[in-house]
Amino acid sequence: MLLRPMVGFLLAVGTLSACSQPLVRSAAVPRKAVFIILDGIPADVIERVATPSIDAIAAAGGYARAHVGGELGGPTETPTISAPGYMSLLTATWANKHNVRGNSKLSPNYNYWNIFRIVESVDPSRQTALFSTWLDNRTVLLGEGRPDAGNFRLDHTADGFERDTVAFPHDAASSYILAIDERVATDAAAYIAAKGPDLSWVYLQHTDDAAHANGDGEGFFAAVRQADAMVGRIWEAVKQRQAMGEEWMIVVTTDHGRDASTGKGHGGQSARERTTWIATNQSALDPRFRSGALAIVDIAPSILQHLGITVPAAVAREMEGISFLRPGGR
Repeated sequence: MLLRPMVGFLLAVGTLSACSQPLVRSAAVPRKAVFIILDGIPADVIERVATPSIDAIAAAGGYARAHVGGELGGPTETPTISAPGYMSLLTATWANKHNVRGNSKLSPNYNYWNIFRIVESVDPSRQTALFSTWLDNRTVLLGEGRPDAGNFRLDHTADGFERDTVAFPHDAASSYILAIDERVATDAAAYIAAKGPDLSWVYLQHTDDAAHANGDGEGFFAAVRQADAMVGRIWEAVKQRQAMGEEWMIVVTTDHGRDASTGKGHGGQSARERTTWIATNQSALDPRFRSGALAIVDIAPSILQHLGITVPAAVAREMEGISFLRPGGR
């Protein structure tokens, strides 16, 4: 006869005890991503020059050769020039869709959404950032704030330094571009370490300028080593954020290769101009990553998969790229 009241008493005490404890829920691990474009470094150069920072990223995940330029001789063939390369990465499409075929007189087709527009549209709570040595990356290629480009805004930007001729006086040797790259990389590392934005793009230009000036040789190779040191600062910032319980994806790549004869030029469809590379810290890589079929258009779908962003169906149908992460591998 005493059992039922005692059970009720114990249940009541248990309930009160449970209510007095803070409710603990398992929170989803924040997933973040940063991609870095180092301008104009062909695969054979990144593989021969000492790049300990990029090597460390690849050791955590993987490195593979990739290609730019679309289908050789086909409708997607795209000039191996900087802005078309950036746009192919950003939209996961080739020039026949994104309509960027050079570095001047740019007229992007904003009907093909870039990765920032996708993220800002699907989940406006995500924080986005851009650190760039070329202002047009934001104002023209991304089309920030343009109604025809989705009218989205990045949450943080560090760019336009090339227009500040007092802080960065222009010189014929373009050494001011190296100084701007240093500023951009420093700002990126500091902001990522402090704020941990969900999606960031870092663009560094000097390697391409050094190659145009020097061709294949020590002047170019020294610029690659300098760029690698800048990548190292960003990688350290990412590791700091990972130590705080965040899961980060970092991708380092280039926008085009160089001509085979001197290394000073690019823009054509030779094997060396088309052959690029991708390094990432992600280890859940699909076998396709090392299959020889990897392309610059595969980067955005991979980052979106890592971030858990569901791309709108109409946008996804137009993407040429395929994620190089394993299904479910985030």
